[in-house]
Amino acid sequence: MSIDLDAALSADPVVREISWTASDVLLYHLSLGAGSVAGRPELALTYEQDLTALPTFGLVAGGGISSRRIAAPSMHLPGIDIDLRKVLHGGQRIEVHRPLPTAGVARTSQRVADVVDLGEGRAAVVELETTAEDGDGPLWTQVSQIWARGEGGFGGSNPRSDGVRLPERDADLRVTVATGVNQAMLYRLNGDYNPLHIDPQFARAAGLDEPILHGLATFGIAAKAITDAVADGRVDRLTGIEARFAGMVRPGQQIAVEIWTGTLGSAATEAGEEVLFRASVDGAVALDRGRATVR
Repeated sequence: MSIDLDAALSADPVVREISWTASDVLLYHLSLGAGSVAGRPELALTYEQDLTALPTFGLVAGGGISSRRIAAPSMHLPGIDIDLRKVLHGGQRIEVHRPLPTAGVARTSQRVADVVDLGEGRAAVVELETTAEDGDGPLWTQVSQIWARGEGGFGGSNPRSDGVRLPERDADLRVTVATGVNQAMLYRLNGDYNPLHIDPQFARAAGLDEPILHGLATFGIAAKAITDAVADGRVDRLTGIEARFAGMVRPGQQIAVEIWTGTLGSAATEAGEEVLFRASVDGAVALDRGRATVR
C-alpha cells in the first residue's frame, strides 16, 4: 500500500446524497434480531406504525434495499492505495445529533480525518469521518478506523491513547443475544455484500472455516442490547456508541454483552452519561473498549 499523507488529508470531502425508507429501517432492525424472541414483538423496531430507528442505522443508511444496487466491496481513498486483503475494520464510533428519521434524504460528507502510523512493519490506521445532515440540520457523525496490516512506518501521526478502559470488576449487567444462522444473510441486505459473510469458498480462501457475521452487525446488536438493558428500549436515549473490533462472531452463536453502568453520574456530558461495555462469544472478546452515551 502506498500512502501520500498530504494528499489524503487535504483532499476535498466526498459528498453524496442518500435516501432511505421505513423498509430499510425495518430490515436493519430485523437483521439485528429484533422481534426474534417469542412474546417480544418489539413493535417500535419492527412495525412501521410508530417506528423508531436505532442510532446505529446511520451506519447503513442509503445502502439498503431501497437503494436498488448491489455493489462489490471496494475502497477508493485520495492519496491511499489499499490492498483490500490487508484491510480490517478496526473500530467504529457514531454520534447522533437528534433522533434519526425513519425515512428521509440526507447529504453525507466523507473525508480522511487522520492516518495513524503504528510503526515499521505494523499497521497503518486510516480514520474516515462521515457526517450527515438533512434540511433540519446535522443528523450524525461517524468515524471508522480501517486497519491496513503491515503498512506502518510511513511517517504518519503517532498513536493516541484510546482512553476507554473497562472497570476491573464484574459487569453490572449481562445480556445474552442469540444470533440466527441466517443473521449475516439478512444483514448483508443493508448494503454490505462482502462475500466473506455468505460464501464458504471465499471464507476458506481468507483463512476462515466458514462465513462470519459482519462486525457492524455485532456492533448494532450490542447497541440494541444496551438500549434494552439501560434505556428501557427507547432508542432516542442512546446518543452515541463506540467500540474496537477484537474478534469474530459466526452466525448462530450467542453474544454476551457485559455492561458497566457504575460510570453513570460520574461522566455526564450534554449528550448523556457513559456506559461501558464489551461483547464476547464463548469467552472470546468480539467487541472491546466499548462506550455508549445514554441520556
